[in-house]
Amino acid sequence: MASLSRALRVAATRPPLSPARRPGLCPLSSGAHPTAEKNVPYQRTLKEEAGPSAAARGPSRPLPSTADVVVIGGGSLGCQTLYHLAKLGVRGALLLERERLTSGTTWHTAGLLWQLRPSDVEVELLAHTRRVVSRDLPEETGLHAGWVQNGGLFIASSQQRLLEYQRLMSLGKAYGVESHVLSPAETKALYPLMNVDDLYGTLYVPHDGTMDPAGTCSALARAAATRGAQIIENCPVTGIRVRTDDFGVRRVAAVETEHGSIQTPRVVNCAGVWAGAVGRMAGVKVPLVAMHHAYVVTERIEGIQNMPNVRDHDASIYLRLQGDALSVGGYEANPIFWEEVSDKFAFGLFDLDWEVFAQHIEGAVNRVPVLEKTGVKSTVCGPESFTPDHKPLMGEAPELRGFFLGCGFNSAGMMLGGGCGQELAHWVVHGRPEKDMYSYDIRRFHCSLTGHQRWVRERSHESYARNYAVVFPHDEPLAGRSMRTGPLHQELLAQGCMFQERHGWERPGWFTPEGTAPIKQECLACRGAAAVFDMSYFGKFYLVGEDASKAADWLFSADVSRPPGSTVYTCMLNHRGGTESDLTVSRLAPGPRGSPLAPAFEGDGYYLAVGGAAVQHNWSYILSVLQDRRFRCQLIDSSEDLGLISIQGPASRAILREVLDADLSNEAFPFSTHKLVTAAGHLVRAMRLSFVGELGWELHIPRPSCVPVYRAVMAAGAKHGLVPAGYRAIDNLSIEKGYRHWHADLRPDDSPLEAGLAFACKLKAATPFLGREALEEQRAQGLRRRLVCFTVDERVPIFGLEAIWRDGHVVGHTRRAGFGFAIDKSIAYGYVRDPSGGLVSPDFVKSGDYALERMGVTYPAQAHLKSPFDPDNKRVKGIY
Repeated sequence: MASLSRALRVAATRPPLSPARRPGLCPLSSGAHPTAEKNVPYQRTLKEEAGPSAAARGPSRPLPSTADVVVIGGGSLGCQTLYHLAKLGVRGALLLERERLTSGTTWHTAGLLWQLRPSDVEVELLAHTRRVVSRDLPEETGLHAGWVQNGGLFIASSQQRLLEYQRLMSLGKAYGVESHVLSPAETKALYPLMNVDDLYGTLYVPHDGTMDPAGTCSALARAAATRGAQIIENCPVTGIRVRTDDFGVRRVAAVETEHGSIQTPRVVNCAGVWAGAVGRMAGVKVPLVAMHHAYVVTERIEGIQNMPNVRDHDASIYLRLQGDALSVGGYEANPIFWEEVSDKFAFGLFDLDWEVFAQHIEGAVNRVPVLEKTGVKSTVCGPESFTPDHKPLMGEAPELRGFFLGCGFNSAGMMLGGGCGQELAHWVVHGRPEKDMYSYDIRRFHCSLTGHQRWVRERSHESYARNYAVVFPHDEPLAGRSMRTGPLHQELLAQGCMFQERHGWERPGWFTPEGTAPIKQECLACRGAAAVFDMSYFGKFYLVGEDASKAADWLFSADVSRPPGSTVYTCMLNHRGGTESDLTVSRLAPGPRGSPLAPAFEGDGYYLAVGGAAVQHNWSYILSVLQDRRFRCQLIDSSEDLGLISIQGPASRAILREVLDADLSNEAFPFSTHKLVTAAGHLVRAMRLSFVGELGWELHIPRPSCVPVYRAVMAAGAKHGLVPAGYRAIDNLSIEKGYRHWHADLRPDDSPLEAGLAFACKLKAATPFLGREALEEQRAQGLRRRLVCFTVDERVPIFGLEAIWRDGHVVGHTRRAGFGFAIDKSIAYGYVRDPSGGLVSPDFVKSGDYALERMGVTYPAQAHLKSPFDPDNKRVKGIY
């Protein structure tokens, strides 16, 4: 067999890549290369001997006429979802597989499971997968589910990488994941065949391991079947039948196959690489691409037995123990796209392009030098699906009710399968997952992006190539930029704005008139004089119509049934009392106007301003509640029609007095109110609100008027010290004040009571609202966790995910962190639990001795029930 060193030499002697191929896409190579058989390294697969096609064989069992849920695709996610649906008591769950279980992508996967990732939710998902394959399935079925616990080793070839691993170790302590940072000498003792000369250290997780695809999926299938679920193989799906209800809502009606139809109200698309084709059957856009993903299996290596699996992120490779051999793979910068996805592809493999794969060989040989003279037994190059942000696609599609996604797992479907299968089952049965799955929810992408093939392709390519890159707190993507820009984009660009991208929208990050990132200057200018923030990327919706007040009472946790001219900060909850969103709701007066500022409506009307990064999530969630409750009202999206600038700071009133034709005194324009006023001759909606803890107003402006109004504000503010500022400053200012950020310290699995937002819940009134019963139960039982503010006197940067220590015990981890320039301290927020399982009262919080563990080092911290900055809220009232 050819050795890895020969493969590298052959690849190196090839002509340089043409400009058209560097650094873009590589076609399959047709030149000479080392030969090796194409075969997966598993003793057992579910592949049948060559024979007639699935269609010719016919389904493995008769089709039922109806099913409660139909799962399409029998890979890791499909089997895990079916298993968890059955565990939730869904006896009419059915899985359809066009070939055999695991065919397509699962059968050839490497099956690695690493317990630590830079996401608390993913750590929880991975922990559940590990429990399912290592404990639950063997106990339930008596089968070995293919779990091998040989440990995992992360390699740090730089100081930055080692710091990242130390951060993971600190997070792991909050979840009971054992891990150890090892020196190069300790690493050598653990893994004698490893070259450690260029290492700064490693992170060793002894309970990591691997899964066998056939063993895991077979055990899942048996466990699901014992609970009444059905699996039908050799049954390709040919269509999704859709019906439109009497409210005009599209809903799933049936699944069509070559052998008949099955009536069902719910479909789960777990078709992997083929998920896009299944989505098209239903009119649903699935933003993923198919790429070749490869690894090679070596011949036997003396002394490799029982070694841990290795991830060398800096070399972009992994080394998976395969008995007495290794599987070597990674993520290359120039992946090969599978342009024409074949619906006949089942247990096939592609020819390996050694020119593309060669970049992994050098890193592998450097890390384990014995590989240089080790033969290649087989090559495994199969299709995998990848997404624009390297996160899976899950949840109910916004285009079709009852159509759920469980696909796009970026070659991590085995290790995330258990946790995601459980959450997807809860999504289908209860309407929402148990955990915060927003990062995986298909509704994280704006509807204008999911069908944009160039954006999906470019961003997926970049995410694939950067999969092993160090995760920096403020990193920004480079691909697929400027998809959506606000009305002030060119104006801000001329002022030296550096933009951040959030789901296609370019928003101001910070301003660099002199080449540096002056976050501190922007923050202190806001606290001392005034700053203007372009927040045009916010979502702006109108909720109007006959049942608008009934809908608002049900949707919003706070009391929004106030007179026209009032603005209320509120949450939207799910049935478990978790926070789906926080937003402002402004009551409108009816009138004949028909402009973006005042649409014509009959009945009641509300204006909703929601965070820009979650516009699609908010839109879809509100719409689904309106549909399910059959409210007779209309939701109008005016996000593109309106701009939004916010002028904040002690000088904001003086500045705006020169621009607005309105009395801005406290008596005439109190906090949490809004008015239609004229600004520099243009009609705008002014709201007295603040998200940074200062006196200030928001101006909601028709798009054509944004530039002249902005220029008038800047001109009036010149003598008052007004500066333009971006979202980096907003983040620091808001955390200093203690304002919550949705999906950071306020998520769908956090209740407003736990987050200190009881004031935003109308529990003293008798009005029913979504999530009320859950909050009342939680209030009666007491809080088991509570969001706490921490400050650290020592000047060290805090980023989030630090372990929280109280009296020598880990009681949680930080969710969000930043620096308060006004108080000159690092600030962090995190949920605190009692390790003994007791209630977390204010006295419990105040009585502890706290520290935050940052990258393996603990720093004394002070706990606060409210932010130490302006705790009496004087500044937002204009009292300085």
